[in-house]
Amino acid sequence: MKDKTRIVILGGGFAGTATALNLEKTYRRDPSVEITLIDSENFFTFTPLLAEVPSGSIQAKHIVFPLRALLKRTKVKQAEVKNVDLKNRTVTAAHCNACGNESVPFDQLVLATGSVSNYFGLPGVAEHGLTIKSLADATALHAHVIDKLEHADLQSDPGVRRQLLTFVVAGGGFAGVETLAELNDFVRGARKFYPNVAPEEVRMVLIHSGNRILPEVSESLSSYALKKLLNRGVEVLLETRVLGCTGHSVRLSTGAELLTGTLVWAAGTAPSPILDRLDLPRTKAGKIEVDATMAVSGHPGVWAVGDSAAIPDVVTGGLCPPTAQYALRQGKRVAQNIAAVLAGRAPEPFQFKALGILVGLGRRSAVAEILGFKFSGFIAWWLFRTIYLMKLPGFERKLRVAIDWTFDLFFPRDIVYLRPLHTSHRQGAVSREFEADEETSSVESHTPESQPLAATRFEDLLSHSVPQR
Repeated sequence: MKDKTRIVILGGGFAGTATALNLEKTYRRDPSVEITLIDSENFFTFTPLLAEVPSGSIQAKHIVFPLRALLKRTKVKQAEVKNVDLKNRTVTAAHCNACGNESVPFDQLVLATGSVSNYFGLPGVAEHGLTIKSLADATALHAHVIDKLEHADLQSDPGVRRQLLTFVVAGGGFAGVETLAELNDFVRGARKFYPNVAPEEVRMVLIHSGNRILPEVSESLSSYALKKLLNRGVEVLLETRVLGCTGHSVRLSTGAELLTGTLVWAAGTAPSPILDRLDLPRTKAGKIEVDATMAVSGHPGVWAVGDSAAIPDVVTGGLCPPTAQYALRQGKRVAQNIAAVLAGRAPEPFQFKALGILVGLGRRSAVAEILGFKFSGFIAWWLFRTIYLMKLPGFERKLRVAIDWTFDLFFPRDIVYLRPLHTSHRQGAVSREFEADEETSSVESHTPESQPLAATRFEDLLSHSVPQR
């Protein structure tokens, strides 16, 4: 019998999942082709709505979809990639440290590994900053903000309370603006449950290195977004950079220092570190160099899509932006190109013109550019929610998010604080720690505030400067 043709996809984001879905359609009745997708998590995250998770507008699990349920014919492996041997054409991966390494052979390899936060070597940012790249980040940020409100309500020192209630977001692109807008709505709405927190003590700061926020949209929509944020009490510092941070302050390029316990970093991305293990041509930004068909030069059968690849944009003459609408179509085209190569045909170049841009500004407001038409305010907000609701995979998830949004119109957002440290497997250890320290009443040593940030965050789940759109 003829050996199977093995197609391996690394990454379960927009590009990787779209590649697998389209390969399934092509080879649904061809058992000679084996499709495997490897990702560190077993779910696909709809990242355009990620900013609404920290604010409690959407429940976290309502914007994720199990890959095994989404991909009917693909072998899904939840595992960390340890190595890629391009010469022997194998991928080495492991589910966890306790598991042995598994070798997965391939004939065709699709690199859709996405991106991670880029801290540019700024001191303290990686250690003390929060990010908004994954479901784990969004969930941890939600818990972090509620924790600061709880601390502030019990704090008698006005200066310390002011510091706890200062929230700083670095990055004036999609991710930064949407995250800060949602957090601003959430904190100011939740404040009524904290009698010792005064409205003037809440401070929201957006830091952006450019001369206007949302540089991806037109200047008129950018100005609208800026005015909307300012009217809602947000401070916007333009042409300003973060130079570093500690657990209690953020240093700025203007010489100022913001006293805060919250820095959300949304000011840059870098390709996944997995690519550092591959001997492939890379750009200065670290992305894999590919031609217009998304094939890697000099490596037959190796393709790269999404945030990990520098894909030529034949429409604009530049590079394709790292957005979801591009990633979805790149996945479809690379699946078609793989099928063409296996059938002895020539692959075709990727070609796509962006349909538009949607940016939420919180509280029934947004900006949008769709097919050359500009919208702002309530109409843009309605378009934002309607379009993304339609694009969510699965009727069940659509219904859950629609219910979340409906409840959000009539009820206050949830302020339940689920401590990340207090999981079932730690309860015994935590109890023993409290018993050992009972004589000294050293309760403060067990609070999340005294722990390193890395220890208080949930286990990393998935690996948007621009969130996926």
